[in-house]
Amino acid sequence: MDYSRAFAISAAGMTLERTRVEVAAMNLANANTVQGIDGVSYQPMRVVATAGSLAQPQDFSEALGREADGAAGIGLPFAVPQVSVQPNSAAPRRVYEPGNPYADAKGYVNYAGVDNAAEMVTMMSAMRSYEANIAAMNMSKTLAVKALQIGSSS
Repeated sequence: MDYSRAFAISAAGMTLERTRVEVAAMNLANANTVQGIDGVSYQPMRVVATAGSLAQPQDFSEALGREADGAAGIGLPFAVPQVSVQPNSAAPRRVYEPGNPYADAKGYVNYAGVDNAAEMVTMMSAMRSYEANIAAMNMSKTLAVKALQIGSSS
């Protein structure tokens, strides 16, 4: 039995969720940064995961092996998600602070357009999904160890 697919799927999920946590943490760290005089400010980011393509067989023997595994019900193909980090188009948050040196003529300061509540929800959701992927990987490992124990006792 090949458990490497289960491990690869869990690893891909953990990579995606780790990226979501990192981006949420970066957005939260920059939530209170002000727009500079030059007009450049922090642009909040977001993680976009798209379905990856299924791996195509490299040669005839690999294709034949996949078909043989598929006939036995264990050759399920899987697609690893493609992860990209893209800028979010959130408008800057304007706060009235006339004493701030970065205030405009009307007394408003432009902060990064980060929604703290949404970032915290994203972070908690990503952490729970990461933990679920760890549980799936541990279960696959346990099944592989049990199969080896059964094979060694006969």
